[in-house]
Amino acid sequence: MSSIEIRFSGSGGQGLITAARILAGALTGEGRHVARSQSYEPVSRGGLSRSDLVVSDDGADFPLSTRLKYLLILDAAAANASDGLLDGDSEVLVDAELVPNPPTGDFRVYSLPFTDTARRLGNKRVANIVALGALAAQSGLIAPDVIRRAVEAASPKRFQRLNLEALEAGQQMIG
Repeated sequence: MSSIEIRFSGSGGQGLITAARILAGALTGEGRHVARSQSYEPVSRGGLSRSDLVVSDDGADFPLSTRLKYLLILDAAAANASDGLLDGDSEVLVDAELVPNPPTGDFRVYSLPFTDTARRLGNKRVANIVALGALAAQSGLIAPDVIRRAVEAASPKRFQRLNLEALEAGQQMIG
């Protein structure tokens, strides 16, 4: 496999950096090489936030994204922040509620109910884990049981059950 570039984007406080860290750890545990970078505006909540992963089997030549295969967008503020990195091979997963105007172009866009699903599970703050489940399933980069173990290991004890339910709900969105 050549490198695959993934971006988690949205606003501060949505847990995007946490979700990217979980996926990066799971992929590294499976023998993949992962370079992870992150960027966020200097506000505690609400500023633009992103985390990029460059994944390969034999090492990443450059740790920053230059052409995204997968883009996850959880907030309208990030809807067009990555336009120059998308092409006909890109797949964009957006939160149906929070990103009413997803990017348009020669790529596939999937508008999925991440926040609504998290709310139905009892806590809208797990939308990042719902989205992580959908991204993991859509990309096929990691086996479901591996990402499940990674989420379980990264979750505080009191949130393990909820996070695992959120992950499964996200995985089920992809058919």
